[in-house]
Formats: sequence, C-alpha cells, structure tokens
Amino acid sequence: MKTAIFYYSVHHGNTKKVIDAIKAADSEVELIDTTTASDADYSDYDCIGLASGIYATKVGKPIMEYAEKNLPEGKPVFIILTSSMCTDGFANQFRNLAEEKNCKVLGVYQCKGYDTFGPFKLAGGIGKGHPTDGEIKGAVNFYNVIVAGR
Repeated sequence: MKTAIFYYSVHHGNTKKVIDAIKAADSEVELIDTTTASDADYSDYDCIGLASGIYATKVGKPIMEYAEKNLPEGKPVFIILTSSMCTDGFANQFRNLAEEKNCKVLGVYQCKGYDTFGPFKLAGGIGKGHPTDGEIKGAVNFYNVIVAGR
C-alpha cells in the first residue's frame, strides 16, 4: 500500500521518533515534513497518515494548513499523536478535516511524549522518557495491523 505520512514534530521530536520507526518497518512509506514540503498531488497514494505532537491542546498549525491544501478527497487516513496527556479529543481536528474531505479514518494511535511547554519547563518537563520503546513498537504494530493489513 503506497502511504504518505504528513507530520509536524518540533520541540523534542516525539512524533518524528514514532514515524521514523514506521518508516524503518516499511521503507516504502514516504514521510512529508509539513514545515518544509511544497504543495503536491497525493492522489496516487493509497493511504495518508496525519501525525503531530499536541501544542497547547491542538495539533500543529503547519500540518493542519498543509493537510487542508494537500489531503486528497476520499482517501483512507490514519492519525498518530504524541502528547504529555493522551486525550481522545486531540484527534478531533484531524477527524473533522477527514470528514470534510470524505476520508475514512482507519484509526488513531496516541502515546505520551516528553513535554516542556509553559509551566512544565519549570519542573523539568513531564513525560520524560516518552515515547518509550514499547510505545514506539505499539505505533509500528498499529500501522502494520490497521494500515498495512499485516
């Protein structure tokens, strides 16, 4: 299955660690850094992943802007999120966009990430050591089962 993952991962690279492991498991996955990528036609891809850290309760603005312009209509999508707190509502921005584009959401994978935003910085951050090896393996398993059908 030809898959592209649009991603936004800054600060500690939590999300990038997760999607790099997916790429290592499936070398045909194309990772699209939404901070540097130009607009492109992804209609020949079978599936699109949307991956972001959570920044003040929202996915990164650059990935939302990129996905609004470049997510093809009617494609299956999957969502990967990293955050100091895993909350179901964090995926809603991506779910709403998928609905607007008539895309079916195959599933959502969330795991913790190291966070030094705002007051957490004063305490040395929260979620130290996350994502763990187990959480990263969980993301690869999610991809293999939900997306690649393995």
